[in-house]
Amino acid sequence: MDAAYVAFYPDAAFPGAARTVGSFADLAVACGVRRLVLLADRGADEAERCERAVRDSGAEWTIVRAGFITQNFSEAFLVELVRAGVVALPAGDVAEPFTDAEDIADVAVAALTENGHAGRIHDVTGPRLLTFADAVGEIARVTRREVRYLSVTPEQFVSSLTRRGVPAEYATQLAGLMVEVFDGRRATVTDTVERILGRPPRDFAEYAHKTAATGVWDAHADRRLG
Repeated sequence: MDAAYVAFYPDAAFPGAARTVGSFADLAVACGVRRLVLLADRGADEAERCERAVRDSGAEWTIVRAGFITQNFSEAFLVELVRAGVVALPAGDVAEPFTDAEDIADVAVAALTENGHAGRIHDVTGPRLLTFADAVGEIARVTRREVRYLSVTPEQFVSSLTRRGVPAEYATQLAGLMVEVFDGRRATVTDTVERILGRPPRDFAEYAHKTAATGVWDAHADRRLG
């Protein structure tokens, strides 16, 4: 193996990520890996420390930065909020260039398998800025359900998650990350997908239509699929 894709779970912006990423990068290089491609969070302090760890590893490196990933709306705790009809987040009315996971994957594959990406930072975004109210509104439209966005405080957000069984530590860290990055710092759109892949990035509306067709957002989908 001479190339590796590095993605920290649950997110490179979470506390402690840089230490783990740095240890992995050093081990990978010691084992002969020459190229590292890191998935990092746009604008988060811990993610920047992850980037430094990979850059300092001695490997040929590429950073793939992404903001809020579109598929979050159909996975984990957010899919439950959509099914319940109220998506409550501590995000205010900030605009995000919601980024499709398939675009991130395609850019990462290019960086792993093609030449010309060494020492580059690829800032991957969707094609337009949307507020969370806009995004949830599109989900409501394609599902023909009453689904709305509600801006809440970080404390209210943590309380809501813990009531749903999410561990308090994770909920608190997630709330802190949202407060950090949902301040407008990521409200820009780039041409990265078009430039690297030769096609436009996937739009949120395309994702919403395809996902709605699966039935995952239906109010009783969890029971039906379970």
